[in-house]
Amino acid sequence: MPQRGCKMFLRQISVPKEQSKCYLISLFFSFDFSFLLFFFDFYIFSQFFILCRLVGGAGDIKLTKDGNTLLKEMQIQNPTAIMIARTAVAQDDISGDGTTSTVLFIGELMKQSERCIDEGMHPRVLVDGFEIAKRATLQFLEKFKTPVVMGNEPDKEILKMVARTTLRTKLYEALADQLTDIVVNGILCIRKPEEAIDLFMVEIMHMRHKFDADTRLVEGLVLDHGSRHPDMKRHAENCHILTCNVSLEYEKSEINAGFFYSNAEQREAMVTAERRQVDERVKKIIELKHKVCSGNDSNFVVINQKGIDPPSLDMLAREGIIALRRAKRRNMERLVLACGGEAVNSVDDLTPESLGWAGLVYEHVLGEEKYTFVENVKNPHSCTILIKGPNDHTIAQIKDAIRDGLRAVKNTIEDESVVLGAGAFEVAARQYLVNEVKKTVKGRAQLGVEAFADALLVVPKTLAENSGLDTQDVIIALKGEHDRGNIVGLNQNTGEPLDPQMEGIFDNYSVKRQIINSGPVIASQLLLVDEVIRAGRNMRKPT
Repeated sequence: MPQRGCKMFLRQISVPKEQSKCYLISLFFSFDFSFLLFFFDFYIFSQFFILCRLVGGAGDIKLTKDGNTLLKEMQIQNPTAIMIARTAVAQDDISGDGTTSTVLFIGELMKQSERCIDEGMHPRVLVDGFEIAKRATLQFLEKFKTPVVMGNEPDKEILKMVARTTLRTKLYEALADQLTDIVVNGILCIRKPEEAIDLFMVEIMHMRHKFDADTRLVEGLVLDHGSRHPDMKRHAENCHILTCNVSLEYEKSEINAGFFYSNAEQREAMVTAERRQVDERVKKIIELKHKVCSGNDSNFVVINQKGIDPPSLDMLAREGIIALRRAKRRNMERLVLACGGEAVNSVDDLTPESLGWAGLVYEHVLGEEKYTFVENVKNPHSCTILIKGPNDHTIAQIKDAIRDGLRAVKNTIEDESVVLGAGAFEVAARQYLVNEVKKTVKGRAQLGVEAFADALLVVPKTLAENSGLDTQDVIIALKGEHDRGNIVGLNQNTGEPLDPQMEGIFDNYSVKRQIINSGPVIASQLLLVDEVIRAGRNMRKPT
């Protein structure tokens, strides 16, 4: 690891007497806290497989390539670094991506500001230039974005390009391409016209089994438990699904009471009377099964949110019914969306219309754990992404990447537009600010606009750095192409300019917009810090 002087500090700068002293944050991070972050930020954009290792207090190790995960897990003590980290985490919460870009952009803004302040420029003038440049860049983004017509049948190829661009920054290429189809098909499965996309309808289930390439999309549901009776089927086809929230177990009374009997017949009568209500509920389910399954080869499955006691399980097993008890509440809603029918809270008015349908229900045993697969449903509006991997690190890494991929596809559908990637937007925006906007600004605020424009180039610079290319050659080549009217990005393999649209490299419009909005705000707040004071008791929350 290079021993560079990567230091993040608050430095007091001497400025003309009529100006106050200000505290400037340098881009470079301290080795004790942030050299890991610095290393991560300048390499995350690459498609090459570079990871960061987090070591916990108990010695547990976590390898990650996700900026949001890294910033959440790290113990950051520097207050300035905490502000930047919180901004980046908020970026991920709002738009689902762009964590590293936010940190890079804020750091580069501070680096460009340092050059101007060293020459005696007041931070307030720089901040005014940042605000002008930010508004101009947002206006340019509206013109630069590429509209995508979604309608009832979204353009699947565009969605795949966006998902692939996101996933390849976090996983190796072959796995990223495989997950691209899974992520896009998962979003299209749960999407309903004229309704907001609810990502919670995509269940992410993991199994420590086989290899990462075995990850797949299940257009149905995977439950993390199985049946509780040894005589029940483990594999069934053409299944009617009853989703219910009914207690099928004997419940003791809340009132203390004593029962006295003098012979075995009285005891049996008492037991029968106690179970009469539960047995009647089970018999109504069995009657419905006979009604819909008689005369055909279909099967019947009961998935209950509440409990089913052993006698009830035995009655259901004798009738060939598969019963699962204590299903999670979140899965009950997904079951109805995946299989159809409706969730019932009582067995008094059971009808065939309340049943869902699945072409295949089977149980998979892995060690001591059981999984129940509900597949081949007719019109699923809920699905499961089943992640497989040989170890916990691989599973966690795929899970983080899939979450980002789902958010990227969702953003594209909601934005109905995309932005050319590979650094094309940043170079184009920089040329626009320097060649057009700067000429309309009067006074020293021009320097703020120029600093903002140069800070945008941090993305193509980082791409070139990660690819082992010469940064200056790459930036000069990209600027030259843009000056000639060609919108190009960086080809990481050859170092030559490429057309992102032809290569299918697209970024989210909402992510770019959020980065441009949040980066200058935090940089301006840091630049305008006039004094750093250690807070006392008044800053603490009241007890």
